[in-house]
Amino acid sequence: MIAKAKLRYLGTSPQKVRLVVDQIRGQGVEDALALLRFSPKAVARDLERLLKSAVANAEQRPEKVDVDLLRVARAAVDPGPTQKRVRFRAMGRAFRIHKRSCHVTLELDLARRPRPVAAPAAKAARRRAAGAPRARRAAGPVRKGKR
Repeated sequence: MIAKAKLRYLGTSPQKVRLVVDQIRGQGVEDALALLRFSPKAVARDLERLLKSAVANAEQRPEKVDVDLLRVARAAVDPGPTQKRVRFRAMGRAFRIHKRSCHVTLELDLARRPRPVAAPAAKAARRRAAGAPRARRAAGPVRKGKR
């Protein structure tokens, strides 16, 4: 983790915030900022400010960090306290209104280079060399249709 930023007591329900946070998790900082800038969700503005704060935190570190190499390594949305309100209804009834809030945490890290993926034949050869048993097919005919 290179930098971290927290937004606490955001006055939006965690469910609504997770819709946007799931889109930026694992993205590069530039891509995430572009996605948040053009997102139609209202919470995207708050998340954009939070991401810019995390980038500023990364720039303030004693060792120099190239901001272009940063990515959103971890993004968590936790529920905050719920404010309970009353809405008065007909015939003397009252309904509860839950005004939910949440805490958002973003952690930035350097982008990792993807490992080269070995070909399936090479993987199987390595497995056989290590002494692992071969995968076997299930016994019996394959049934089609209803049972």
